[in-house]
Amino acid sequence: MKVAIPTENGYVCQHFGRSPYYTIVDIENNKEIKRELIENPGHEVGIIPEFLNKIGANCIICSGIGSRAQEIFARYNIETIMGAEGKIDDVIKNFISGKIESKGSACKH
Repeated sequence: MKVAIPTENGYVCQHFGRSPYYTIVDIENNKEIKRELIENPGHEVGIIPEFLNKIGANCIICSGIGSRAQEIFARYNIETIMGAEGKIDDVIKNFISGKIESKGSACKH
């Protein structure tokens, strides 16, 4: 599984599309095997979902995200988990241990 998390200063960025970076985590057998920080490819409609799909992401964990972006991610069969906050290390640890559930915190803009 490959997970993408919008990242700013080591924390989950509150705005998915405007995040300066994305932490990309490869998880196998409930263990983190690889982590990288990549720059946001651009905040235009569809660019981020297409980019994350091309690198093989199957899940995004975020604070909030607009309904249009959710629809685009769904077309790529990328799961969206909303309502996350805090340090990236903690979010990854909680995701691996099954302690993160989507809270439906969508952006309202």
